[in-house]
Amino acid sequence: RLRSNARASPPEPAQPFEFRALEAVLISVVGALQTDEEVLVGLVQGLLAYLEESVDRAKLRELLQYSKRLSRFEQRALNIRDAIEEVLEQDEDLAAMYLTQKLHGRARARDDHDDVELLLETYLKQVEEIVNHVESVSSHVRTTEDVVNIILDSQRNSLLLLEIRLTILTVALSSGTFLSGLFGMNLVNSLEAHPHAFAVVSTIAFFSIMALTVAGLRSMRKVLRRIN
Repeated sequence: RLRSNARASPPEPAQPFEFRALEAVLISVVGALQTDEEVLVGLVQGLLAYLEESVDRAKLRELLQYSKRLSRFEQRALNIRDAIEEVLEQDEDLAAMYLTQKLHGRARARDDHDDVELLLETYLKQVEEIVNHVESVSSHVRTTEDVVNIILDSQRNSLLLLEIRLTILTVALSSGTFLSGLFGMNLVNSLEAHPHAFAVVSTIAFFSIMALTVAGLRSMRKVLRRIN
């Protein structure tokens, strides 16, 4: 009975050699892409997670390098995807891949290439998944770079504001110092023997400093409001 069943249902014919060779090439190419993707995306995602916690200039330089590597890898995956799509669009090229039948002198119809088309579409989907994942990670990298640049700009603006405040305070103190310096010169005037001269000059110098400081800070706030 087993022999009769075996004779009744013969085994399916093996896949032609050219298709097995093509599939081996596709497996090698897609496997290399998947391996590189796992390594590179893992490194980039770990770096992005670190930058979400704290901004480090050394890590930013690493992110720039990984961003370039990610762009090169994305272009490589896109080239492979475009190459497969270009082959799938050419019916004559697909029909010409049936080398075994051509060797035995059997002609192949121009639109009769379902087997090789299915094979190529299977690996095309895998390549497209890789491309979509890499594009998503690249978008995340660009978003992180924009956020980091905003944070750095905010820090730079804070330092500039602090420098402006210190400059205003320095100018105000210089006015008081100038006023006290005038009366401190070794020149004879009518105020040396005045009992309240020191208090009056000190009061004028203090209020001059305060007035210039307040005026400078108000002017700075007005400018900031116009900018914002």
